[in-house]
Amino acid sequence: MRPLWNGTLAFGLVVIPVRLYAATERKSVSFRLLHRECGVPVKYMKWCPNCEKELAQDEIVKGYEYQKGEHVVFTEEDMEAIPGPSAHVIEILDFVTLKDVDPVYYEKSFFLEPQKGAEKAYSLLLRSMEDQSKVALSKVAIRTKETLAIVRTFKDRFLLLETMYWADEVRSGDELNIPEGVEVGERELAMARTLIETLTADFEPAKYRSRQREAVAEMIQKKIQGREVVKQPEVRGEVIDLMEALKRSVEKAKSQAKASPDETPAPRRRRKASGETRESAAPPPSS
Repeated sequence: MRPLWNGTLAFGLVVIPVRLYAATERKSVSFRLLHRECGVPVKYMKWCPNCEKELAQDEIVKGYEYQKGEHVVFTEEDMEAIPGPSAHVIEILDFVTLKDVDPVYYEKSFFLEPQKGAEKAYSLLLRSMEDQSKVALSKVAIRTKETLAIVRTFKDRFLLLETMYWADEVRSGDELNIPEGVEVGERELAMARTLIETLTADFEPAKYRSRQREAVAEMIQKKIQGREVVKQPEVRGEVIDLMEALKRSVEKAKSQAKASPDETPAPRRRRKASGETRESAAPPPSS
């Protein structure tokens, strides 16, 4: 694994140099979009529909649409002037109890690894948080984005950083039509409890597998073995451009030849055959 980020974890006056690694990855099968006719992967371009041309990166700026069709533009200087947390610093704000944090706030998980020389401070924080059953509510900037995060222990071995949603990014659900005051009978409630107790088990994530992903992978193997394969042809875009340029050059040369009645064909043919240049074929200037 390659670290995504190198920085420090600030714990009071204690500064712990750490590396950040992604703790999760999606295993879903990824498909590419192909042109049905020739089997070539589709290319996506940054296209301006007004100017009808493809844009280079330096022609593109960030814009915020504050109302339909109206944008304010942000330059790189504007973006750099926006305040944020210190770069490459995980700033611990408070220690809270893990059960008080609803999982809806969690976004993505990252491993924290101590850098050389920081092992003792890393272990000290890990053990202290375990002993008191606390997690560290923090702020951090990852890829220029400021985010709330929780630093917690994981498997009694690691410190894990969980990026979180801000409070105003979690919807309240107040607009949903959820019935209240519904009467539930004691018999139904007792049976529901019994069913839950019957299905209660230890959490073993390895025993849960995606049947959909396995079915897709099996289908891919069957298609490969059955040679249901579309071979991508060689894209010869540069040759096509060259041929088009040559064609236009020939047409232009022919049109120029027709527009020059003073030149006689015989001398031009002799001079071409002898390898002389166009300049040598021109008559000498009159004195």
